[in-house]
Amino acid sequence: DIPFVITYWMMIFLGVGMSRVIYRLKKNPGQMAPALGLQSGKRRDGTNPASQTDDTIRVLVIGAGHAGSQILRDLFDYPGKRKPVALIDDDRHKHGMTINGVPVIGGRDIIADAVRENQIGEILLAIPSAPRETILELVQICNQTGSKLKILPSLNEIISEKVTIQDIKDVDIADLLSRQEIVLDINRIAQYIAGRTVMVTGGGGSIGSELCRQVARFSPHRMIIFDIYENNAYELEQELRAAYGDQLTLQVLIGSVRDTHRLDEVMDAYKPDIVFHAAAHKHVPLMEDSPGEAVKNNIFGTYNTALAAARHHVSRFVLISTDKAVNPTNVMGATKRIAELVIQSLARQYPETQFAAVRFGNVLGSSGSVIPIFKHQIQNDRRVTVTHPEITRYFMTIPEAARLVIQAGALANGGGIFVLDMGEPIKIDDLARDLIRLSGLEPETDVKIEYTGLRPGEKMFEELYMDHESMTRTVHEKIFAMKPVVDHEQLEQEMKRLARVIRWSSDQFSAFTDELLRKLSETQPVWTEPGDLTDEGL
Repeated sequence: DIPFVITYWMMIFLGVGMSRVIYRLKKNPGQMAPALGLQSGKRRDGTNPASQTDDTIRVLVIGAGHAGSQILRDLFDYPGKRKPVALIDDDRHKHGMTINGVPVIGGRDIIADAVRENQIGEILLAIPSAPRETILELVQICNQTGSKLKILPSLNEIISEKVTIQDIKDVDIADLLSRQEIVLDINRIAQYIAGRTVMVTGGGGSIGSELCRQVARFSPHRMIIFDIYENNAYELEQELRAAYGDQLTLQVLIGSVRDTHRLDEVMDAYKPDIVFHAAAHKHVPLMEDSPGEAVKNNIFGTYNTALAAARHHVSRFVLISTDKAVNPTNVMGATKRIAELVIQSLARQYPETQFAAVRFGNVLGSSGSVIPIFKHQIQNDRRVTVTHPEITRYFMTIPEAARLVIQAGALANGGGIFVLDMGEPIKIDDLARDLIRLSGLEPETDVKIEYTGLRPGEKMFEELYMDHESMTRTVHEKIFAMKPVVDHEQLEQEMKRLARVIRWSSDQFSAFTDELLRKLSETQPVWTEPGDLTDEGL
């Protein structure tokens, strides 16, 4: 009858509804608390849902915005050892509110007291791209109270645009760069990478490997990792295969950019559409002692690879350059500058291939960078060596650099040089002091700083462009472009002279070095050696 039917469906409705409420309550008690009258982070019995058990860590979350709300939701959805106790936010309108059942107790001025009063074991900074000063302030509080500082990655590092508990990490020196979010033109990148064969020389290196990781996200038809060092290339291959499986067609090929036959063989077999040329010798002091190797790899290796690319109808060729190529005072910088001139010259000879070079400064975390050296010195020696208290450098993180290189690749045309916006130069001395503080120590008190003087070929500061180069804006706010200026015939003559010098002086190292440096100074119009400025050159 009708009453029975109505009663039956009411029971079904209530049963389904209660099951959903129970499921959500078990899965996310913080979100359900307000609906059940559990205000101010308290249950009806007066207990706190974030109360600490023997193995839990009481967490103070800094930032009651979107990221803070997301991370709280994830902490409740996947309960573990972390239990959020309270939120801190400088917005007074949020004070006294609860977010997912966790109270906002005040601004940053009460952090130290909140840590002590609430037995906080961990501070979680849920403000992506937080200013350097904020991070250092929290580091100091943690050093004083014994709590640990965790942080969410910058928005540049969060590919999914959603933060989760898997994103929580220790504070790293890269977090102090205070970068604005880099917004990529995804459509423009996808248009030139998706469905194409992409080859990365030096693909196992720190920059090359990150380029491979970034390129893989844009669904290339095939990726070729080309490197002379098999171990790094093999490890990257395993990483990418684990991440993408059958979705990424991957080929690892061992070979040298000095070997023209091998380059032709690879390009003939796999027919790459795009080449990112990251293979290079880059360590300034080492190249001062082995200038011939810098010339062979950085100049002739670039020439070999770029020429092979042009002859095999590669559509885009992107050279990874450096700010040390600007008014260089060392062998490495000079060889990279000549490499830029090489691709500019080839761009005129082979207009069907879009050549470009991308300049940027030091990359945090790359092999041989200053950070691992400082960390080792802090841990083992309790002293840090800095060449000069005023020396500065431009810095980027590896993901930042790789993303902007790929973005610049979309703009490649006619041998242009692209310069990445590196932000403000950073004092190496400040970098060392920040790293000491991140280690829970104090500069000069716990770790001494020693100034050793500039090394051969080292500059006090780096530049991103030369006086005769005119920078123009591109469609991307973080990338600037410069048109090529090169005497092609003169460059060809100087390349032949460099090749002769290498062969002629192989058994006479001292004479070889002197002659090589002289040739580099002639080939590079604004190359300067100590006490000597030459106007001769291109």
